[in-house]
Amino acid sequence: MRTTTWSRLTATVLGILLLLTGRLASAQMDLSGQWANRLHEDQPWRGPGQEIGEFQGLPINAEARMKAESWTASIYTIPERQCIPFAADMGYTIGNMRIWEEKDAASQEVIAWHQHNEWQAQERTIWMDGRPHPPEWAPHTWQGFSTGEWDGNTLIVTTTHLKMAYLERNGIPRSDQATLVERYMRHGTYLTIMQAVYDPVYTTEPFVRTRGFVWAPNQELNAYPCRPTVEIARPKHEVPHVLPGVNPHLDAAAVRFKVPTIALPGGAETMYPEFQLKLTKP
Repeated sequence: MRTTTWSRLTATVLGILLLLTGRLASAQMDLSGQWANRLHEDQPWRGPGQEIGEFQGLPINAEARMKAESWTASIYTIPERQCIPFAADMGYTIGNMRIWEEKDAASQEVIAWHQHNEWQAQERTIWMDGRPHPPEWAPHTWQGFSTGEWDGNTLIVTTTHLKMAYLERNGIPRSDQATLVERYMRHGTYLTIMQAVYDPVYTTEPFVRTRGFVWAPNQELNAYPCRPTVEIARPKHEVPHVLPGVNPHLDAAAVRFKVPTIALPGGAETMYPEFQLKLTKP
């Protein structure tokens, strides 16, 4: 009798310990709250934006370069483009955000993280319940389809099914075949999001950047109402563009910022320190 009672007690204690251990193991970093964007990183590119033809440090290929050299900022003046939000890989360029979790009512497990970005009222969902990504032919959206998993205290997010958009604000394209992989890393009141864009159409290597936020518990996000209007009168169906090879502004960065012309076309080579040796040669 004593042996049976002791066995039951031991099994109960072990069960409780396993349950507690499992809960501790599944406990992850809390990302919820209000987050204020820190704009000091890449500020000239995130504020006024790059010059036309300023592609240095970007792993673009010839196709991306040709498309970007035909781009003009006037594209944003047509009503059809005025209220289009940034895609997920550009969503943190400006604007504060709020993050909150969604839990399953029965298990209390986190099944999704949700984000709202103040700029252009972007809404994004990161699924945490193990669901697969949709098939390739499924609809693409500006925020894409995102799934997440924890690696220690780092949330790794994989996003597919993005609509074609821009890699940067001077017309560098990013295709709808791209995959976005992000790492959310919280250190106290600071949140760093590292992005890697893998685009088989317009880049030859992953494009990597980081964005920083600081916890702002008293922050209130503003609404973002947007109503298209005619800013510039032009013939119906005309789309602002520049024909390939005739853009007169491609040397703007060289003139304004003294960027060496050898670096302006970009390409993976210009990302690495070894490229500076080329700049020192006559």
